[in-house]
Amino acid sequence: MEKKRDSFASRWGFVMACIGSAVGMGNIWLFPARVSGYGGGAFIIIYLFFVLLIGSTGVIGEMSFGRMARSGPIDAFGKATESKGSQKPGKALGFIPTLGSLALAIGYSVVMGWILKYAFSALRGTLLNSSDVDEFMGSFGEMASQFGNNMWQSIAVTLTVIILIFGIGSGIEKANKVMMPLFFFLFLGLGIYIAFQPGAVDGYKYIFTVDAKALADPLTWIYALGQAFFSLSVAGNGTLIYGSYLSDSEDIPRSAKNVAFFDTLAAMLAALVIIPAMATAGAKLDQGGPMLMFVFLPNLFKSMPGGSVIAIIFFVAVTFAGLTSLINLYETPVATLQEHFKLKRPLACIITGAAGLGISLLIQHIVSDWMDVISIYICPLGAGLAGIMFFWVLGKKIAEKEISKGREKPLPRYIIPLAKYVFCPLCILVLIAGAILGGIG
Repeated sequence: MEKKRDSFASRWGFVMACIGSAVGMGNIWLFPARVSGYGGGAFIIIYLFFVLLIGSTGVIGEMSFGRMARSGPIDAFGKATESKGSQKPGKALGFIPTLGSLALAIGYSVVMGWILKYAFSALRGTLLNSSDVDEFMGSFGEMASQFGNNMWQSIAVTLTVIILIFGIGSGIEKANKVMMPLFFFLFLGLGIYIAFQPGAVDGYKYIFTVDAKALADPLTWIYALGQAFFSLSVAGNGTLIYGSYLSDSEDIPRSAKNVAFFDTLAAMLAALVIIPAMATAGAKLDQGGPMLMFVFLPNLFKSMPGGSVIAIIFFVAVTFAGLTSLINLYETPVATLQEHFKLKRPLACIITGAAGLGISLLIQHIVSDWMDVISIYICPLGAGLAGIMFFWVLGKKIAEKEISKGREKPLPRYIIPLAKYVFCPLCILVLIAGAILGGIG
C-alpha cells in the first residue's frame, strides 16, 4: 500500500503557508522603493492590475499543477510531457525550478543571518549605536563581506530545518499560522505609530497621488510587472510544491485570491510604514534592497522618538517574514529528495539544510550577484516552464478539470485563455526585461 502523502490540515493553514512563502524581502525592501521611484499611486494601480492578472492565472496554475501531480516540479513536468510520449524531457526541465528553489534558499539564508543578527542587536539595545549613516553603512558592509562561519546564518537554517522536519501539517502549517498573523500585527502597529509622526502626511500624499506621466512610462509598467511577479512567488517551485499537499476538495481559485490579497496587503503595509517614515525625516526613498533595510532605516529609527522599540518591532516582524519564505524555498528540494531517493523526511531535511548552509557560508561576499542571477533568469524561466507545461502541454481540458476541483461554481471561461495567451508570454517578457535592465523584481 502506498504511504499517504502529508498534507495541510486546514484550508486556512494552506493559505497562511502560501502567504508566508510570498511575503518576503520583495515586499519590505523593494516595493516601497518602487512606489517611490515610479510615480507613487501610478505604480500601485499598475501593480494591482498585474497582481490580479498573475493571481488569477500563474498562482492558480501552479497550485493546481502541484495538486494534480502530487509531487514537486520534476515529476509534475514529467507527467505533463508523458502525455506527449515521454516523461524524460519534462523531468529534465523540472530540475530548473527545483535547483532554482535551492539556489534562492541558499542566498536567502545569508540574508536571514543578517536579519537575525539585527533583530538580536535591536533586542540588546546596541543596533542603533552608530552615529550616522556612514557608520551604519560601514557596520553593514563589514558584516556582509564576512567569509566563513556565521552563527546567525547557522541559527536561521537550523530553525528552518527543525520546522521542516515536523512535516507539512505539524511543521510548516503551524509555523505559518503563528508567524504570519504576528507579522501583520507588528507591521500594523508600526503603521499606526508612524501615522502620528510629524510630516508623515507628506508620505501618504505621495503614495496616493497618481502621476499621469508615470502611468504612461513603459518602465513603470515593466517594474510593476516584475514586482507583482516575484512578490507572488511564482517560479514553478514553491507554490507548486505547496499545491501538491492540497486535497481535491480545496477551491484553488479562492485560495489564490486570498494569497494575492494578503501579499498585497503586506506590501502596502510596508509602504505605509517606510515611505511616511522617510518623509518625517525629510529623506527621499531612492534606494531599495539590503541598503534600505540594514542602513537607511536603522539610521532613520535612531532619529525617531522610541526608535529602539521601533527597531525591535521592525526586525522581529521581518524575521517572521523571512523565515516563512525560507521554509518554502527549502521545501522543494526536501520533497525532491524524498520522492526520488526515498529518504525519510528528517534525513532529507538535514541533508538539504546542511548543503544550503555550507554553500551559503561561502557566498556571503557575492550574495547580491548570486540572488540577481537567480531572480533574473531562473525564477521567470521556472514560472514560464510551469505555465507552458500546465496550460499548453497538458492542454485546456485537463487544466480546466484540475482547477475546477473543489469548486461549487463553474470556472470562469476567461481563466485558461488568459493564462495561455497572456500569463505565459509575460513570463518571457519578465525574463527578457530582467536581463536587459539587470533585474525588475
